[in-house]
Formats: sequence, structure tokens, C-alpha cells
Amino acid sequence: MSGLVTGDAVVLGLRPARLPSRAMAIAIDVVLVVGVYVLMSLLLSWSALGMGEAVLSAVEIATLVLMLIGVPVAVETLTRGRSLGKLALGLRVVRDDGGPVRFRHAFVRGLVGFVELFVTMGFVAMASSLVSPQGRRLGDVFAGTVVVRERIPVSRASLLPPPPPELAGRFAELDLSRVPEELWLAVRQLLVRLPKLEQRVAWSMSVRLAEDLSALVGTPPPEGMHPSAYLAAVAGERQRRDAQRAFGDRGPAATTGIRWSAPAPGTVAMPTAPEALREMTREGGSYESYYSSSPAAA
Repeated sequence: MSGLVTGDAVVLGLRPARLPSRAMAIAIDVVLVVGVYVLMSLLLSWSALGMGEAVLSAVEIATLVLMLIGVPVAVETLTRGRSLGKLALGLRVVRDDGGPVRFRHAFVRGLVGFVELFVTMGFVAMASSLVSPQGRRLGDVFAGTVVVRERIPVSRASLLPPPPPELAGRFAELDLSRVPEELWLAVRQLLVRLPKLEQRVAWSMSVRLAEDLSALVGTPPPEGMHPSAYLAAVAGERQRRDAQRAFGDRGPAATTGIRWSAPAPGTVAMPTAPEALREMTREGGSYESYYSSSPAAA
């Protein structure tokens, strides 16, 4: 993969959560988990009193692992990154590129978090959060996640431009599982900044990213079309799938600030043009001018 675009912007313009809000959310979660753990330990210990000390010790260890690792992992997986503490503080765990977390992300965060938060009494998590520009603890670094603030107005400039109409839905059958998160982030950063780039630069970067992406998904860009349009179409398909996993058939209109078109039965709606593209079309432009077919005019 070409390392073309860097930066730590989070999808949808959400801001990374800082140490004070994260600490409060963790404190709420810890109080709840410890309370439930103590209650379960008492009940299970009472039930296993007649089975010997070895059985009692095994029950206590299993309960500890379940409550301090299993429960947080299950909650983050099922709620797409929201524990009760994060929900109360308006926080959410997302991937580095802003997509919803999955089991593997939650599992790594929970496993490392057990050491960070409980074994070291939170000192390691606090130190890493203070050092990280995004306030990430070690669990976030290893899992490729970041905790963001959900209750922040979405930045219009961060919205992805939609693909040209003729490409809408064309890549619905692609297998996107092989595409790494770093490539998705690079594609997103390019598409967001596309109107501000010089045309030859935009063409060169789009070609390299389109080559990397098409090699992984097995479908090249349509002949004669600007590769950035291909990137927008594939990224839009990936965004649609993430929205369907996170929100079901409701679509993410309420959280992204994008106006959504009416979906077909059983599908998630695709977004209409964001504000930046609508401004361009009001000034006499078009999809064709936004996704130029070649760099010759530069």
C-alpha cells in the first residue's frame, strides 16, 4: 500500500476524547463492574461452599475474568463501542478510520485494558493517554481504535463526496475484507481534500491509491473515468456497509448530518451530495468537473 496521505483525522469529524472525560467514563464502568463482580462472587461462593477450596478458587477466578474482561468486551461489541460510562459521557470507541468496532477490536482493548486499568491501577492508561495526541491508551494503540466525542457537531468539510451517479451501487458485491484500515484512511483523506488539490497532484495520488485498492478488491476502475471517482464509489460502499452494521436499516442520517435518499427495501440509503459538493454545483460545476477525467487541463 502506498503511504500517500497522513493525518489523524477521525471519520465524521468527531473529536478524540481527552483524559478527564475518559477517566469519568471508566470510573462509572469500573464501579458498575466491580459492584456486579462482588455480588456474583458472593452468590457463587455461597453456592460452591460444599465443593472444596479448589472449586471455590476456580469459581472466583472465572468470575473475575468474566466480569473484568468478558463483560466489557461483550458490551463494546454489542453496542458498537458504547459502554454505560461512555454513553453517559457522550463517548464512543471507533476504529482509527472512524468505522464501528468489531469483536477483535473490543477483545484487544479489554485484554490490554485489564493490565492497564486493574493491574497497574490505571497509571499506565493515564500516562499513555497524556502522551498520545489523541488521548489513546495502550489498548487503543494495539487495537487500532480511538475514543471520540459523539456530541460534537459534524464538520461539513469532513464529509465524503458521493460517487458519480453512474457508479452508485456498482460495487455492492465487492469483497472489502482484505483492505487494511490504513488504506481506507488514506482514501478518505484524499477524497475530502480533493477540491483543494492541484489537478495533477490529485490525479497522481488517485491513480496510486486506486491501484492499491483495485489489487485488493479485484475490480479495476472503469475505463476512462477519473480514479478518484472509483475511490469514492468503493469508499461509499464500505461506508454503507458500516452504516448498516452500526444502525441497521435506519441509516446514519441523524449522526452524520448527511441528507439521505429513500432506500430500496432491505437496504441502507446512500447519501446525497454533501454541502461542499452542493456548493460546487450551485457555482456551475458538476460531478464531471469534481471528478475530472484526466490531468490534462492542469
